[in-house]
Amino acid sequence: MLKILGRKILRKVQREIPWLEHIISDDKFAGDLNPQQEPELKFRFREGSLCLFCRGSRMLCGKTRCPAMVRLYSFLRVKSLVDAERVLGSSPPGVFIGRIGYPYVYAGPLIPPILGDTSLLDMPEMWIGRTIDEIINFRTGLIRGNFRANVKKPFANEQFLSRTLEIALSREPVDTEAVFKKKPSGRFLFDDEVQPMGPSAPLLKIDVENAKVDHRIEKAYSDPDLKAEEAILALYKSEVPVSRIQRAFSVGAFGVKIQRRLVPTRWSITAVDSSISRRLIEDEIKDKPVINEYRVYSFNYLGNRFVILLMPSKWKYEWIEAWYPGTLWNPHGESIAMGSDWEGYHGRTTYASLGGCYYAVRLAVAEALARERRQAGVIAMREIHPNFIMPLGVWINRESVREALKRECEKFDTLNEALTYINSKFLISINEWIKTSVLFKDALYQERITKYLH
Repeated sequence: MLKILGRKILRKVQREIPWLEHIISDDKFAGDLNPQQEPELKFRFREGSLCLFCRGSRMLCGKTRCPAMVRLYSFLRVKSLVDAERVLGSSPPGVFIGRIGYPYVYAGPLIPPILGDTSLLDMPEMWIGRTIDEIINFRTGLIRGNFRANVKKPFANEQFLSRTLEIALSREPVDTEAVFKKKPSGRFLFDDEVQPMGPSAPLLKIDVENAKVDHRIEKAYSDPDLKAEEAILALYKSEVPVSRIQRAFSVGAFGVKIQRRLVPTRWSITAVDSSISRRLIEDEIKDKPVINEYRVYSFNYLGNRFVILLMPSKWKYEWIEAWYPGTLWNPHGESIAMGSDWEGYHGRTTYASLGGCYYAVRLAVAEALARERRQAGVIAMREIHPNFIMPLGVWINRESVREALKRECEKFDTLNEALTYINSKFLISINEWIKTSVLFKDALYQERITKYLH
């Protein structure tokens, strides 16, 4: 029996995020970015721990790799490189803005203890096809230098913020030397929204050399009257990678001058994905012809199975996730947990219950439809298996769906034919996906007035 995690059983937490005010001026779409309603998922934990009996060798949790051992090996590798109160290396470039304690947060650059071309370490657009060990090694080797800042008055800490801004706006790796108040900690950051991060330490001093600014980003940064959303869209259309836009946005590089502020990395990722996808949908999809067949795209990666169905209808979109027992959001469950969220032709007025992955995937499908100059109804699905051993960030959803939509699709004349094919791509029965989905039920069971028009 599957356990369905719908919006109705999730406890909502009220939270305001004031920086959103300068991103968009239309109240109609404010809820699309502002998580006024954020789900808190609760799980039961059994007494004792399987880890004590397994010790990384028996795989009692059902995973093919032990997450604790992967983290340990990463720690030992990094510890051998960083065992001092100083690090010299080429930032990819990369920065991280925390969210704990908002509006007083920790911010700073990401610096690996190596010199050279390190751009791959902070470019998730180039990670598809890499192993989980490679991705974790990319990220855990980045040392987080941090300083305390008020997001509304960031330049009160001019010494560190100006250097962090130089790094964030650069188009190439930046040689950076950081002196810490103490040795970097052994803690790693693994999160479902942001990419993994290595150990951290408070900054005492930081120097940067050879920072080569991306002139497209510099132009947006230098315009004190350009609204943040317009800057984001202009840079996207200038083919600046989304991850680079997210990085610059997080350090307060965009927006009307007096309203600029630091944005926690976790929020900046979702804000940029949401803003670009919404504008593509409104400006480049909704007035285009509808596709004339059912299409199914698929892609498997790191224990995840992605399937995207495009239907011949006006724009609508749904994202569905199914987590097997032993996975991140269903660690001790005895059955598969499924959840979904959706929007119709007129978009959303509330923050999606499934968080940043909803907007990351929406961007990927909006890009594909905008390129084709067509519109469609979209149902995107993800089946997560236990061998997806730890969170890597929402990028894996965006880039996997992008990859799926680049590949050849299967085409069908009817929805039932498409569903039969989708059933062959998942281990979970198509009937369970239909039970969880709003748009599947609408397409299968809602009668249309055109049925009576002859």
